[in-house]
Amino acid sequence: MVREIVHCQVGQCGNQVGNQFWDKVLAEHCLSSTGTFLEDTLEKRLKNAKNADKKTLLEQVNVYFAPTGQSSYTPRAVMVDLEPGTATVLRESPIGQIFKPDNFVFGASGAGNNWAKGHYTEGAEIIEDVLEVLRKEVEACDCPQGFQICHSLGGGTGSGMGTLLLLKIRDSYPDRMNCTFSVFPSPKVSDTVVEPYNAVLSSHQLLENSDETFIIDNEALYNISNNILDNNSPTYADLNELIGQVVCGITASLRFPGQLNGDIRKLAVNLVPFPRLHFFLVSQAPLVSKQNTSYVSLTVQELCTQMYQEKNFYSNVKKEDGKSIACTMIFRGNLQSSEIDTQVAGLQTKHSDQFVEWIPNNVKTSVVDIGPTTSSVSATFVCNSTSLKGIFQRLATQFGAMYKRKAFLHWYKGEGMDEMEFQEADKNIRDLITEYQDKQDAQAEDDEESEQEDDDV
Repeated sequence: MVREIVHCQVGQCGNQVGNQFWDKVLAEHCLSSTGTFLEDTLEKRLKNAKNADKKTLLEQVNVYFAPTGQSSYTPRAVMVDLEPGTATVLRESPIGQIFKPDNFVFGASGAGNNWAKGHYTEGAEIIEDVLEVLRKEVEACDCPQGFQICHSLGGGTGSGMGTLLLLKIRDSYPDRMNCTFSVFPSPKVSDTVVEPYNAVLSSHQLLENSDETFIIDNEALYNISNNILDNNSPTYADLNELIGQVVCGITASLRFPGQLNGDIRKLAVNLVPFPRLHFFLVSQAPLVSKQNTSYVSLTVQELCTQMYQEKNFYSNVKKEDGKSIACTMIFRGNLQSSEIDTQVAGLQTKHSDQFVEWIPNNVKTSVVDIGPTTSSVSATFVCNSTSLKGIFQRLATQFGAMYKRKAFLHWYKGEGMDEMEFQEADKNIRDLITEYQDKQDAQAEDDEESEQEDDDV
């Protein structure tokens, strides 16, 4: 039985990233922009994938798409924003006609980069309409697995309304998994002055209500475009293309048959050792510039090397700043699982000092037979790493600098927010940073304790 996922995209960034994701998913499932199967492309895909049969491929489409009755499919997606402009852009995009018109829920006023507007006032006015659309989508599923939300944390709608939606989903469907693809603000690529406020208030909500949060950082995406893809002036479309690639990689084992399958819950069980530490670092391979494509041999070793490189990370963190608690590696294409096991074991041995020692086997692998449309094989790396504390430290520092002067606070109070909520969010984020540090230092403490016991004996 197929286990469906309901997708929500909130705010301008969320909708543009979501649009890129759907564009790629349509290509991977051999669907046209009207939702019908492209038979020729489907046959080619089947030839290239040794263990995939047509019946399974056609069934797996139902994970993200709902049949419409005329042998065509429509995405199980809900598009949300507080201003109408994004809706027009989506509808006029090349794949705009595939979305269900009823699933567009848009306000008229906008959130004006204000988290409180998205969470308490403007967002609260249309949240019931969004939940009604979601309810219809869930009721059309046979066995819903969970929800995924695309949003950014810097603006007003994605951060404020995105986390409000997350809260309401948690209340209405407590037994289903919630995962978010969250674009975190970065110091070099800043769009708004009040980003630290919005991001800390959102992170506070993500800590409580999300099961898995995949962190994506604009600065890291710019670095990948400049340093790896040789694109010195990337547009937002180029950055969204990179995000689309990694989201397709993460969800591949839910959408396609494979030798070792996974789903959202399996991912969480293997990656989240403590409920609050559910933020993930992601990376993708191969990332190669157009000029170098013909010079790179895409072996399992090359994929492992690339995705474990710092410059391929979608977050601007350094490996030496922390340790990996647990990782999952999702390989796609015509690859041997025995070769993957050998290379992954070699990677673990080589970088053993970068993994915490209190988990004996930190790495889980899954192998998906169907490759991506961008290359013959690919690999996606998802890691629960204590180095992510750097991102939260940066936000907490910026937040503290503004909050100390009470700068811009009147805009939030004007929407009915209390200062206590700022203090609570700040404390929660600082507690999270401390937790990461404790888990990183755990091994040193264990060694000290065992030495002490030996001395006592």
